[in-house]
Amino acid sequence: MPRNSGGGASAILLPLFLSALLLRCFVCYADGGGGGSLDADVAALSDFRLAADRSGALASWDLAANPAPCGTWRGVSCAGGRVTRLVLEGFGLSGDAALPALARLDGLRVLSLKGNGLTGAIPDLSPLAGLKLLFLAGNSLSGPIPPSIGALYRLYRLDLSFNNLSGVVPPELNRLDRLLTLRLDSNRLSGGIDGIALPVLQDFNVSNNLLTGRIPVAMAKFPVGAFGGNAGLCSAPLPPCKDEAQQPNASATPPCPPAAAMVASSPSAKPAGATTSGKGKMSCAAVVAIVAGDFAVVGLVAGLLFCYFWPRLSGRRSARRLREGEKIVYSSSPYGATGVVTAAGSTFERGKMVFLEDVSSGGGKRFELDDLLRASAEMLGKGGCGTAYKAVLGDGSVVAVKRLRDATAAAASKKDFEHHMAVLGRLRHPNIVPLNAYYYARDEKLLVYEFMPNGSLFSLLHGNRGPGRTPLDWAARMRIASAAARGLAYIHHASRRGSGTPRLAHGNIKSTNILLDKAGVGRLADCGLAQLGSSPAAAAARSAGYRAPEAPPPPRPWASQKGDVYAFGVVLLELLTGRCPGSELPNGGVVVELPRWVQSVVREEWTSEVFDLELMKDKGIEEEMVAMLQLALSCASAAPDQRPKIGYVVKMIEEIRACGEASPSHESMDESSGVSVSDSPAVSEGGAISQ
Repeated sequence: MPRNSGGGASAILLPLFLSALLLRCFVCYADGGGGGSLDADVAALSDFRLAADRSGALASWDLAANPAPCGTWRGVSCAGGRVTRLVLEGFGLSGDAALPALARLDGLRVLSLKGNGLTGAIPDLSPLAGLKLLFLAGNSLSGPIPPSIGALYRLYRLDLSFNNLSGVVPPELNRLDRLLTLRLDSNRLSGGIDGIALPVLQDFNVSNNLLTGRIPVAMAKFPVGAFGGNAGLCSAPLPPCKDEAQQPNASATPPCPPAAAMVASSPSAKPAGATTSGKGKMSCAAVVAIVAGDFAVVGLVAGLLFCYFWPRLSGRRSARRLREGEKIVYSSSPYGATGVVTAAGSTFERGKMVFLEDVSSGGGKRFELDDLLRASAEMLGKGGCGTAYKAVLGDGSVVAVKRLRDATAAAASKKDFEHHMAVLGRLRHPNIVPLNAYYYARDEKLLVYEFMPNGSLFSLLHGNRGPGRTPLDWAARMRIASAAARGLAYIHHASRRGSGTPRLAHGNIKSTNILLDKAGVGRLADCGLAQLGSSPAAAAARSAGYRAPEAPPPPRPWASQKGDVYAFGVVLLELLTGRCPGSELPNGGVVVELPRWVQSVVREEWTSEVFDLELMKDKGIEEEMVAMLQLALSCASAAPDQRPKIGYVVKMIEEIRACGEASPSHESMDESSGVSVSDSPAVSEGGAISQ
């Protein structure tokens, strides 16, 4: 009986298995027939050459002489065994049957044919589902803009300017919700643009067409030049439309409706159109007076409620702020000899302000604790070790004060604390924020630093993202990375100069701790404070995204030079991607480990999709960015022994910068450079670091 059952089961499963096998073969056949191979890409490129290259500009596209198109054919770049980038700008290409051949390159990420003489209509490019940059400007293309372009959902840049395109702007373009650039200027497009609604658009131009109608409010943020040359367009930023000019002043009081238009509110009222006596008629002035009286009564009641509740609310808020320690100004009255009375009513043991070396030579000024406590304070931010303030002293000088958290302060004895401060005070380097003084008491510990007026790398990278923002360009990012690396190298080397001194690590490398001084030079802040400890919540917040895998879980104080290199690698990835660890991705996912996300994108897609879109305006930086990406991922290796020493990192950054300054300028950065990443082994420091 069991044997019969097994045979029945086999008889049922066998057809299912054969069906699944046939289905898989059909899918594989369909995929293969769709041109998903390098051979199919080569065939498409060959057809394009035959149709477009009448001047011999693509002579290198010869299979006999160059059988491997990747890297040997002009303008062709490959990644993952597919053609992903085709840039043929100003090659004198022509013909009206060339573009359809390129629609078979279904692995293409970048297509730029600017400045040629191509004619005919734009074909259906929807098979190029991964296309991110499409530049067809400066040709003689005609016909309408195909609605199928709306299927290119990954498109970031679309430039069809300076052609002979006609027809309307297809509403299907609104599907391109990632689009940053839309250039349709200098064509013969007609109709309106009131249907355009692209949420993240930054570069827009429809000038010199035949467009008519009202400019949508969402597009009014772009300059006049983006709409000029269209006699039929109106509304901001162009002159107002005729119907707008004829509208009455919106701020004026609307006229009262005529008596005939008023609806009866009681059964005894006369029907519409019936005459009323002057006694029963309500004038316009009476209506206005009633409305004004209602507003006055409401305003009076609101004012009484405000006067009644505000002192209580403000008192509670003030008490809460004092309890949370949001101010460093405790009292303006003279201090007693035994202690200082805080505004919260408690006392703490009076200590003294200790100034460290080089304060006088560095232009700093000594001051008393009373001067600091009476200074006007502005909170700059909260970190894992404490709260930072900008303090303006009585003589106008400005310092930065960090008030350590209670858990941080209690983690070290007075002797250990003073010894640690002495070590940190000796860290004098152009790329380190100097610690000038500190104050130690049982219940209060303050650190005084030189004030950095130009904010942090975090604010430059992530602050105010959107239209109107001034992006941080590639050269500035490289300068800041180089400065931070040199400061970190100095910290790692400083502990080796004295015999018996333990190895020193920063312990809290992150973009908020890379500040810019008045000259715009990057400097590391909060050096060595992680060893003092912190509260569990503060330590967890500090370590999010930057803490090396081998680090013990917070709140245990931990710092190592290998951990510094890992965190610095994450900072480099921030500079490259424009994302901060823990930020949300466009698809709704959350980056917990930025290195892992970057590696997955590079491994699975073999594109430079990880790079910050704000860097796309910079030219000729592809090789530098790829080299920096490899360096960043090697620093952020999960295995500590595979991470390079910081001296080697400094050397590599300087070499990448030197190559970038010496290399010729190329066209706009693409999104498809292939990156093969392998963790580099740890190497020697590579010589002394200049100071």
